[in-house]
Amino acid sequence: MASAITKYFILFILFTTTVTVAVAAIGAAAQINSNSVLVALLDSRYTELAELVEKALLLQTLEDAVSGQNITIFAPRNEALERDLDPEFKRFLLEPRNLQALQTLILHHIVPARVGGEQWPNETTPHNTLSNDALHISSLETVRLVGTAEVVRADDVVRNDGIIHGIGRLLIPKSVQQEFNGRRSLRAISAVKPEGAPEVDPRTNRLKKPVPVPVGSPPVLPIYSAMAPGPSLAPAPAPGPGGPRHHFDGESQVKDFIHTLLQYGGYNEMADILVNLTNLATEMGKLVSEGYVLTVLAPNDEAMAKLTTDQLAEPGAPEKIMYYHIVPEYQTEESMYNAVRRFGKVQYDTLHVPHKVVAQEADGSVKFGDGEETAYLFDPDIYIDGRISVQGIDGVLFPSSVEMSSQMTESAKTVASVNTVSKPRRGKLLEVACRMLVSFGQDSRFTTCHHT
Repeated sequence: MASAITKYFILFILFTTTVTVAVAAIGAAAQINSNSVLVALLDSRYTELAELVEKALLLQTLEDAVSGQNITIFAPRNEALERDLDPEFKRFLLEPRNLQALQTLILHHIVPARVGGEQWPNETTPHNTLSNDALHISSLETVRLVGTAEVVRADDVVRNDGIIHGIGRLLIPKSVQQEFNGRRSLRAISAVKPEGAPEVDPRTNRLKKPVPVPVGSPPVLPIYSAMAPGPSLAPAPAPGPGGPRHHFDGESQVKDFIHTLLQYGGYNEMADILVNLTNLATEMGKLVSEGYVLTVLAPNDEAMAKLTTDQLAEPGAPEKIMYYHIVPEYQTEESMYNAVRRFGKVQYDTLHVPHKVVAQEADGSVKFGDGEETAYLFDPDIYIDGRISVQGIDGVLFPSSVEMSSQMTESAKTVASVNTVSKPRRGKLLEVACRMLVSFGQDSRFTTCHHT
């Protein structure tokens, strides 16, 4: 019996020792040596590529790659990413929602094998990359080529776990180029002064000046006619154009831009209000499905934290605040900046009817607001898909006191004019009625008419 127990105890010790060694081996494999090719990339002449690797969140992926095999990195020189790259394409790569495209682009420059200068093929040879796309390596007389890029520094960095070759230009996979072309075709960036919504007859809810609309164009009716009743909005909205046959999948697009806000970071409060405190997310999805376009001026978390309880205590305050930050137009950083540079101060309609938000150029950026509450365009083009544009700002906007007081004055004038017209008319009718009653009845009950 004792020998059996001793045998099981020895087996347990051996098993525990084996597991401990295996775990230690895995931990050792996961650690990157200071002499690794990845460390050399971060501290090399290819700093622009190293920065893109960090922005694409690929360090862990590359660490896993070099822990099991050698890699070859074809690194574009800094000039190719700074001066030679199309600024619009670079902006596309750095947009948070295009993270996957950026990752595919970078992984397309890395071959999971060691390809040194002495192993360079004389004829075109395909090599698989970490992006699963083939990269063709070839030679042309004395020139070494990787795809369409020339190798300008062969074996520039050589380490035990990999090699870095310097190349003259960025290699763009076909899938990334197609995605960029598709996104670019959706945009129409221009410095056009914004115009107000078309005038609508309140009795018929039709345009006063109907204009012919080509097939497939956005809706002609103003966006307010397609909105559900909300704070400061006129009731009895007409159904939006398009009916059940939606032009776009607005619900998915709204979910996409809210997810982008969360992934971008610093706009959690805005996303939380849209999803949990109001029904704006659903409403925006319906509007986009009907063909309308929207620009969201999104205050960051730091700005939202400055809101006081008094500003949020009024019934419907979150909705009013959010409505004032939604412009029923499609505007990008470039279009708004060009507009304020050309036209000075520009007024944009908001969904907080009838308030408008003023924009002007300030310190090389766009400043919103014309009173004490102002905000700068802080994070431009967080999300732009041709239908919804999200622009990050560093403050929460409120209608200016001048605008509020002018509207109160106008309403007071309207009430006063109604009263001044109605009082004499009511007195005149009463006098005529009294005379008729006295002439017909001559009753003492009507003698008070003469005193009236």
